[in-house]
Amino acid sequence: MDYSNILMETDGDILKITINRPEKLNALNKQTLVELNHVLLDAFENAKVGGIIITGSGEKAFVAGADISEFANYNQEEGENLARDGQYKVFDLIANAQKPIIAAINGFALGGGLELALACHIRFASENAKLGLPEVSLGLIPGYGGTQRLTQVVGKGKAMELILSANMIDADEASKMGLVNKVCALDQLLPEAKSLLKTILSRSPKAVAAAILAVNAAVSTNGFATEIVEFGKCFGNEDFKEGVSAFLGKRKPNFK
Repeated sequence: MDYSNILMETDGDILKITINRPEKLNALNKQTLVELNHVLLDAFENAKVGGIIITGSGEKAFVAGADISEFANYNQEEGENLARDGQYKVFDLIANAQKPIIAAINGFALGGGLELALACHIRFASENAKLGLPEVSLGLIPGYGGTQRLTQVVGKGKAMELILSANMIDADEASKMGLVNKVCALDQLLPEAKSLLKTILSRSPKAVAAAILAVNAAVSTNGFATEIVEFGKCFGNEDFKEGVSAFLGKRKPNFK
Protein backbone atom coordinates (compact mmCIF):
# COMPACT_ATOMS: atom_id res chain seq x y z
CA MET A 1 0.00 0.00 0.00
CA ASP A 2 1.21 3.51 -0.82
CA TYR A 3 1.00 5.86 2.16
CA SER A 4 0.14 9.51 1.56
CA ASN A 5 -0.61 10.63 5.12
CA ILE A 6 1.91 8.75 7.24
CA LEU A 7 5.67 8.29 7.29
CA MET A 8 7.57 5.26 8.58
CA GLU A 9 11.11 5.02 9.89
CA THR A 10 12.87 2.07 11.53
CA ASP A 11 15.61 2.17 14.14
CA GLY A 12 16.62 -1.40 14.84
CA ASP A 13 13.50 -3.11 16.11
CA ILE A 14 11.62 0.17 16.69
CA LEU A 15 9.14 1.44 14.09
CA LYS A 16 8.29 5.14 14.19
CA ILE A 17 4.96 6.06 12.60
CA THR A 18 4.49 9.77 11.90
CA ILE A 19 1.08 11.25 11.06
CA ASN A 20 2.08 13.52 8.18
CA ARG A 21 -0.56 16.17 7.45
CA PRO A 22 1.17 19.23 8.94
CA GLU A 23 -0.94 21.64 6.88
CA LYS A 24 -3.99 20.23 8.72
CA LEU A 25 -2.18 19.93 12.07
CA ASN A 26 -2.13 16.17 11.36
CA ALA A 27 -5.92 15.87 11.73
CA LEU A 28 -7.26 12.35 11.30
CA ASN A 29 -9.25 11.84 8.12
CA LYS A 30 -10.58 8.61 6.63
CA GLN A 31 -7.49 7.97 4.53
CA THR A 32 -5.18 8.42 7.50
CA LEU A 33 -7.17 5.90 9.54
CA VAL A 34 -7.05 3.41 6.65
CA GLU A 35 -3.29 3.85 6.41
CA LEU A 36 -2.83 3.49 10.16
CA ASN A 37 -4.83 0.27 10.15
CA HIS A 38 -2.71 -1.12 7.34
CA VAL A 39 0.69 -0.15 8.75
CA LEU A 40 -0.20 -1.40 12.24
CA LEU A 41 -1.36 -4.79 10.99
CA ASP A 42 1.85 -5.10 8.96
CA ALA A 43 3.95 -4.16 11.97
CA PHE A 44 2.24 -6.69 14.20
CA GLU A 45 3.02 -9.45 11.68
CA ASN A 46 6.61 -8.30 11.12
CA ALA A 47 8.97 -10.18 13.43
CA LYS A 48 11.60 -7.47 12.94
CA VAL A 49 9.36 -4.88 14.65
CA GLY A 50 9.50 -5.11 18.42
CA GLY A 51 7.77 -1.87 19.39
CA ILE A 52 6.20 1.25 17.90
CA ILE A 53 6.32 5.00 18.48
CA ILE A 54 3.48 7.14 17.09
CA THR A 55 4.05 10.88 16.67
CA GLY A 56 3.02 13.82 14.50
CA SER A 57 4.81 15.75 11.80
CA GLY A 58 6.26 19.15 12.66
CA GLU A 59 6.50 20.94 15.99
CA LYS A 60 2.91 22.20 16.38
CA ALA A 61 0.75 19.10 16.61
CA PHE A 62 0.66 15.43 17.43
CA VAL A 63 -2.87 15.16 16.04
CA ALA A 64 -5.18 18.16 16.45
CA GLY A 65 -8.41 16.17 16.17
CA ALA A 66 -10.47 14.57 13.45
CA ASP A 67 -11.17 16.11 10.06
CA ILE A 68 -14.60 17.51 10.92
CA SER A 69 -15.46 18.49 7.36
CA GLU A 70 -15.67 14.80 6.42
CA PHE A 71 -18.57 14.02 8.75
CA ALA A 72 -20.34 17.37 9.08
CA ASN A 73 -23.44 16.05 7.29
CA TYR A 74 -23.60 12.56 8.81
CA ASN A 75 -26.82 11.19 10.28
CA GLN A 76 -27.10 9.05 13.43
CA GLU A 77 -26.38 5.74 11.72
CA GLU A 78 -23.39 7.14 9.85
CA GLY A 79 -22.03 8.68 13.06
CA GLU A 80 -22.30 5.38 14.91
CA ASN A 81 -20.55 3.56 12.06
CA LEU A 82 -17.82 6.21 12.06
CA ALA A 83 -17.09 5.60 15.74
CA ARG A 84 -17.34 1.82 15.48
CA ASP A 85 -15.04 1.52 12.46
CA GLY A 86 -12.44 3.88 13.93
CA GLN A 87 -12.43 2.17 17.30
CA TYR A 88 -12.20 -1.37 15.99
CA LYS A 89 -9.80 -0.75 13.11
CA VAL A 90 -7.35 1.67 14.77
CA PHE A 91 -7.87 2.64 18.40
CA ASP A 92 -8.72 -0.80 19.83
CA LEU A 93 -6.09 -2.28 17.53
CA ILE A 94 -3.46 -0.10 19.22
CA ALA A 95 -4.74 -0.61 22.76
CA ASN A 96 -4.84 -4.40 22.40
CA ALA A 97 -1.55 -4.75 20.51
CA GLN A 98 0.85 -7.28 21.99
CA LYS A 99 3.79 -5.12 20.98
CA PRO A 100 4.40 -2.00 23.12
CA ILE A 101 3.30 1.31 21.59
CA ILE A 102 4.36 4.73 22.88
CA ALA A 103 2.72 8.03 21.89
CA ALA A 104 5.24 10.87 21.49
CA ILE A 105 2.93 13.90 21.80
CA ASN A 106 4.70 16.79 20.08
CA GLY A 107 2.15 19.59 20.38
CA PHE A 108 -1.65 19.65 20.15
CA ALA A 109 -3.39 16.37 21.00
CA LEU A 110 -7.06 17.23 20.76
CA GLY A 111 -10.19 15.17 20.22
CA GLY A 112 -9.29 12.14 18.13
CA GLY A 113 -5.63 13.03 18.64
CA LEU A 114 -5.86 12.65 22.41
CA GLU A 115 -7.91 9.50 21.88
CA LEU A 116 -5.11 8.15 19.69
CA ALA A 117 -2.58 8.90 22.44
CA LEU A 118 -4.86 7.33 25.07
CA ALA A 119 -5.03 4.13 23.04
CA CYS A 120 -1.23 3.84 23.21
CA HIS A 121 0.25 1.95 26.15
CA ILE A 122 2.49 4.83 27.29
CA ARG A 123 2.43 8.58 26.60
CA PHE A 124 5.36 11.03 26.54
CA ALA A 125 4.66 14.72 25.85
CA SER A 126 6.79 17.67 24.81
CA GLU A 127 6.75 20.78 26.98
CA ASN A 128 4.64 22.64 24.41
CA ALA A 129 1.93 19.98 24.25
CA LYS A 130 -1.72 20.91 24.74
CA LEU A 131 -4.26 18.17 25.38
CA GLY A 132 -8.04 18.09 25.46
CA LEU A 133 -11.32 16.57 24.30
CA PRO A 134 -13.32 19.51 22.88
CA GLU A 135 -16.15 17.47 21.33
CA VAL A 136 -19.01 18.86 23.47
CA SER A 137 -18.28 22.30 22.00
CA LEU A 138 -19.33 20.77 18.67
CA GLY A 139 -22.46 19.08 20.01
CA LEU A 140 -20.63 15.74 20.11
CA ILE A 141 -18.91 13.44 22.58
CA PRO A 142 -15.59 11.64 22.10
CA GLY A 143 -16.23 8.67 19.80
CA TYR A 144 -12.93 6.83 19.58
CA GLY A 145 -12.78 5.53 23.13
CA GLY A 146 -12.08 8.84 24.85
CA THR A 147 -14.84 8.65 27.46
CA GLN A 148 -13.60 5.23 28.54
CA ARG A 149 -9.81 5.49 28.32
CA LEU A 150 -9.56 8.96 29.84
CA THR A 151 -11.67 7.77 32.79
CA GLN A 152 -9.45 4.71 33.18
CA VAL A 153 -6.29 6.81 33.12
CA VAL A 154 -7.17 9.87 35.24
CA GLY A 155 -10.30 8.80 37.15
CA LYS A 156 -13.96 9.70 36.81
CA GLY A 157 -13.81 13.18 38.33
CA LYS A 158 -11.00 14.54 36.17
CA ALA A 159 -12.41 12.82 33.09
CA MET A 160 -15.77 14.49 33.70
CA GLU A 161 -14.08 17.87 34.13
CA LEU A 162 -12.04 17.64 30.93
CA ILE A 163 -14.80 16.18 28.76
CA LEU A 164 -17.66 18.39 29.99
CA SER A 165 -15.66 21.64 29.96
CA ALA A 166 -13.88 20.90 26.64
CA ASN A 167 -10.91 22.78 28.11
CA MET A 168 -7.31 22.21 27.04
CA ILE A 169 -4.58 21.47 29.57
CA ASP A 170 -0.83 21.81 29.22
CA ALA A 171 1.76 19.06 29.50
CA ASP A 172 2.61 19.75 33.14
CA GLU A 173 -1.01 19.49 34.25
CA ALA A 174 -1.43 16.34 32.16
CA SER A 175 1.60 14.86 33.90
CA LYS A 176 0.30 15.71 37.37
CA MET A 177 -2.96 13.88 36.73
CA GLY A 178 -1.21 10.87 35.18
CA LEU A 179 -2.46 11.50 31.67
CA VAL A 180 1.11 11.48 30.36
CA ASN A 181 3.98 9.46 31.79
CA LYS A 182 6.72 12.01 31.17
CA VAL A 183 7.22 15.58 29.92
CA CYS A 184 10.33 16.29 27.81
CA ALA A 185 11.91 19.14 25.91
CA LEU A 186 10.71 18.93 22.32
CA ASP A 187 14.14 17.92 21.00
CA GLN A 188 14.35 15.15 23.61
CA LEU A 189 10.87 13.73 23.09
CA LEU A 190 11.73 11.04 20.54
CA PRO A 191 15.09 10.10 22.14
CA GLU A 192 13.36 9.67 25.52
CA ALA A 193 10.57 7.60 24.00
CA LYS A 194 13.08 5.42 22.15
CA SER A 195 15.15 4.98 25.31
CA LEU A 196 12.20 3.62 27.28
CA LEU A 197 11.06 1.46 24.39
CA LYS A 198 14.54 -0.03 24.04
CA THR A 199 14.46 -0.91 27.74
CA ILE A 200 11.07 -2.60 27.31
CA LEU A 201 12.32 -4.46 24.25
CA SER A 202 15.27 -5.82 26.25
CA ARG A 203 12.75 -7.80 28.31
CA SER A 204 10.99 -11.02 27.34
CA PRO A 205 8.71 -10.30 24.35
CA LYS A 206 6.23 -12.95 25.45
CA ALA A 207 6.15 -11.60 29.00
CA VAL A 208 5.66 -8.03 27.72
CA ALA A 209 2.75 -9.18 25.54
CA ALA A 210 1.22 -11.07 28.46
CA ALA A 211 1.63 -8.05 30.74
CA ILE A 212 -0.16 -5.79 28.24
CA LEU A 213 -3.07 -8.23 28.08
CA ALA A 214 -3.22 -8.51 31.87
CA VAL A 215 -3.13 -4.75 32.51
CA ASN A 216 -5.79 -4.17 29.86
CA ALA A 217 -7.98 -6.79 31.51
CA ALA A 218 -7.88 -4.81 34.76
CA VAL A 219 -9.79 -1.92 33.19
CA SER A 220 -11.93 -3.68 30.58
CA THR A 221 -15.59 -2.61 30.44
CA ASN A 222 -18.48 -2.62 28.00
CA GLY A 223 -18.54 1.18 28.06
CA PHE A 224 -17.02 1.42 24.58
CA ALA A 225 -20.25 0.07 23.09
CA THR A 226 -22.22 2.71 24.99
CA GLU A 227 -19.92 5.44 23.73
CA ILE A 228 -20.42 4.32 20.11
CA VAL A 229 -24.22 4.45 20.44
CA GLU A 230 -24.25 7.82 22.23
CA PHE A 231 -21.78 9.28 19.74
CA GLY A 232 -24.09 8.23 16.92
CA LYS A 233 -27.10 9.80 18.63
CA CYS A 234 -25.33 13.17 18.64
CA PHE A 235 -25.56 13.27 14.86
CA GLY A 236 -29.35 13.27 15.11
CA ASN A 237 -29.66 16.47 17.12
CA GLU A 238 -29.57 20.15 16.23
CA ASP A 239 -26.68 20.92 18.57
CA PHE A 240 -24.35 18.90 16.38
CA LYS A 241 -25.44 20.74 13.24
CA GLU A 242 -25.01 24.10 14.98
CA GLY A 243 -21.68 23.15 16.56
CA VAL A 244 -20.12 21.97 13.33
CA SER A 245 -21.55 24.89 11.34
CA ALA A 246 -20.04 27.29 13.87
CA PHE A 247 -16.69 25.51 13.81
CA LEU A 248 -16.46 25.50 10.02
CA GLY A 249 -17.69 29.10 9.90
CA LYS A 250 -15.20 30.18 12.57
CA ARG A 251 -17.86 31.60 14.87
CA LYS A 252 -19.17 30.90 18.36
CA PRO A 253 -21.95 28.27 18.47
CA ASN A 254 -25.43 29.21 19.64
CA PHE A 255 -26.73 26.07 21.32
CA LYS A 256 -30.46 26.01 22.15
